[in-house]
Amino acid sequence: MISGGWVCALHVRTAGLSGAALGSDEEEVVYLAYIVIDVHTNQIIGEREYAVRPTRRPSEELQTGQPLDVVVQQFDEFVRSLQVDPQSPLFRLVTDGQTPLRQCLHPEACSKDINLPVYYARFHDLRKEYVRAYTLRAVTPPRAQAPPPPPPPDHPGSLTDMLNYLGITPYSGENFYAAEVKDMASIIQRIYTDGFRLELPENVDLVLETGICSKDDEIDNNCIVRARGLPWQSSDQDIAKFFRGLNVAKGGVALCLSPQGRRNGEALVRFISQEHRDMALKRHKHHIGPRYIEVYRANGEDFLSVAGGATCEAAAFLTRGAQVIVRMRGLPYDATPQQVLEFFSTGDDPVQVLDGADGVLFVRRSDGRATGDAFVLFAKEDDAPKALSRHRKLIGSRYIELFRSTTAEVQQVLNRSLETRSSTASTPTAAPAPSEGLLPVLVPQHVITSGTAKDCVRLRGLPYEAQVEHILTFLDEFAKNIVVQGVHMVYNAQGHPSGEAFIQMDSEASAFLCAQQKHHRYMTFGKKQRYIEVFQCSGDDMNLVLTGGVTPATSPKVLSPGTLVPPPAAAAPAPRLLAHHIAHQSLLARQHENLLLASLRAPVLPLLPSYAVRPPAPAGPYSLPQFLPAQQTLLPTKRTYDRAFTPTEAPPAKRPYTLPPPMAPALSLPVLSYGTSAPIFSYANTNSMLSTYGSGLPTGIPTALPAGYGSLSSALPASMSASFPTATLPMFPTYPYYPGV
Repeated sequence: MISGGWVCALHVRTAGLSGAALGSDEEEVVYLAYIVIDVHTNQIIGEREYAVRPTRRPSEELQTGQPLDVVVQQFDEFVRSLQVDPQSPLFRLVTDGQTPLRQCLHPEACSKDINLPVYYARFHDLRKEYVRAYTLRAVTPPRAQAPPPPPPPDHPGSLTDMLNYLGITPYSGENFYAAEVKDMASIIQRIYTDGFRLELPENVDLVLETGICSKDDEIDNNCIVRARGLPWQSSDQDIAKFFRGLNVAKGGVALCLSPQGRRNGEALVRFISQEHRDMALKRHKHHIGPRYIEVYRANGEDFLSVAGGATCEAAAFLTRGAQVIVRMRGLPYDATPQQVLEFFSTGDDPVQVLDGADGVLFVRRSDGRATGDAFVLFAKEDDAPKALSRHRKLIGSRYIELFRSTTAEVQQVLNRSLETRSSTASTPTAAPAPSEGLLPVLVPQHVITSGTAKDCVRLRGLPYEAQVEHILTFLDEFAKNIVVQGVHMVYNAQGHPSGEAFIQMDSEASAFLCAQQKHHRYMTFGKKQRYIEVFQCSGDDMNLVLTGGVTPATSPKVLSPGTLVPPPAAAAPAPRLLAHHIAHQSLLARQHENLLLASLRAPVLPLLPSYAVRPPAPAGPYSLPQFLPAQQTLLPTKRTYDRAFTPTEAPPAKRPYTLPPPMAPALSLPVLSYGTSAPIFSYANTNSMLSTYGSGLPTGIPTALPAGYGSLSSALPASMSASFPTATLPMFPTYPYYPGV
């Protein structure tokens, strides 16, 4: 309650929406207006207006303004010039609603790394003070000559509603931009004139408090949101900065993990009230750096399933008063607390672990075996950058990954480590286990990248025991080109390693060089030595392999948390290899082409000078020579898909083709072999054919026959000699045909 001191009416305008939607479009502040009122005298002692110049998208109309940090500094100096200490608790800001400070000034200042003075973290909501004073039985005794005024609305929609009830004339001066802040000052003065005080202070929490949540706690379903699309390296502090201006409950940030224990880009956030939750929903698709964040409603059960703890060990560990929790991943299974302490206390910029060995918690399975993970406590916030600077430093021969962690993540990891393999995951993002018979699928930390850019590589033939560190060792100098957490192992439907992995590189050039230099190189794993196939691929290629080439309607979906929705039971299994499908289509195309070529030309026999040729056939339409075997056809037979791709089919027996006695050659001829099945045209015999035999021949064909061809041409049938001039007879090459080629 303020019974003395000073209050300052603050009005904020942005380059975007106003009113209830102020700040929901993430536009920058362009105008600030202040009016300082002395509470004792109820008089205005100072006024200031500032044009704020945007820095993200500069405006030509606001080039005369100053950046936000300069404006804040100028107003602070102005207040001090009035002999008023703005740092005093008796100096408070007053705004029209919650949005000017919570949705505009604080989020923008946080994104621009501007430290606002402390008095911006305490303020009064004019609308709430108006309702408290004139609605909640806090009216002055009515005068004898006039009846009491009617009660005001519980939730005034604007300053105009309050002005009309109080009978105050709105400001109508020339300064249009200052109209709202002057009306606010008039309402504040009227509240003090009527004998009321500002008794409902609001605070903006600038620091996220850590806390422990139990599975038995009761959570209000109207205070939870789910944030999706977060960077994987985001900590609870980063998420609290995204919601800066809104008050997050103690220990109210819970990072969601994938079934493999890695962050999946989602978090559940618990606020202190539904009012703050509703303002958080208006930050849907606001940005953290270049990434936009989706914000949706969630419920208390979702939050408890992630953040709720059930072990006394976690509760004892998290109540030591640490401000920083660091997660270690990739530890040797026989690592000791002393090794962890030495890891942080040696080298450049050492840092001490809180409570020594008691500040280290190893994650173990239900049977007591180590998982290679541990959590470490640090006393101060300043210790966080020192500890995280040891990311990927070595303990023995193993490099250690370090991440900023949260109390909710500690509880979530410990809860999962105690579950048996047959139990289902406890996170709300987990889906039922894939059924038998599904195709091998990827279980990623996020939705796999898509697109045609070939900035990824695919590894095939990995040992089943291979882990991420073995892949990094195999890639050697190319490991530095891997994006953050860009190594994705592929598991089959039973959850076992499939021997494949996808690696996301930072560019197409890196992926190309990696595939060129590491293809068919050997990976040594214990006593095993296996060569690894490395292929360059794109995000679309990944998804194609994961779905097996099936259509989107029947393909298993890869959800954001990295789980699968099984396809309908009636869906038929898709072919595993896309190459079979492509080769089948190519075979059909070749058969169609051969049929087309066969229909465009008449059969032509090879002519040799020394062959004995039968007498010409009687005049009439041209027909096939009678000495050809009757059972052989000139049209190709259709080959089935199964026969084309059955590697175990034995090649057909070959039989020699013998000429009939009338065609016994005078010279030896090459013997053409045919299979037991009917022959088809060879795909190699695809030279251009003449459209009609009566048209002129190309100039490239000889116009004179070699010696000895005259007697042969005279023995041709009349129908053939009429269509093929003797002097320009074309010669078409023939090829041997072997089934299966």
